[in-house]
Amino acid sequence: MKDLTFGTLIAVFEEIFGPWLFWVMAVVALLVGLAFIYVVIRDRGLESRPFLRAELSAPIGAVAAVAFVFFMTKSGLRDMGGPIDVIVMLAIAAAGAVGLTILVYVVQEMFLNKNTGE
Repeated sequence: MKDLTFGTLIAVFEEIFGPWLFWVMAVVALLVGLAFIYVVIRDRGLESRPFLRAELSAPIGAVAAVAFVFFMTKSGLRDMGGPIDVIVMLAIAAAGAVGLTILVYVVQEMFLNKNTGE
């Protein structure tokens, strides 16, 4: 692989997850991102208490993301070969932590927050 392009990354992710699962995950991530932007604009900023509560889910998201990738690639910690593998796993954990934090914040603010009539 001489050049790392966006198309190459999509092909790799489709190979790992399968085309259907990859595109479903991409669409869900896009919808959650748009919902987050909607909530932030609607509330004119982040609400600190719900965001702090949402941050409590970050470790769960990090562990779940790494476990999901290990499951999909049929590998584990014993298969990690060097520093780049550790960096990639940390990036996956960070993405899972941020993703679940945003999802929990959106769910709290859209469905559980009773103070939307202010």
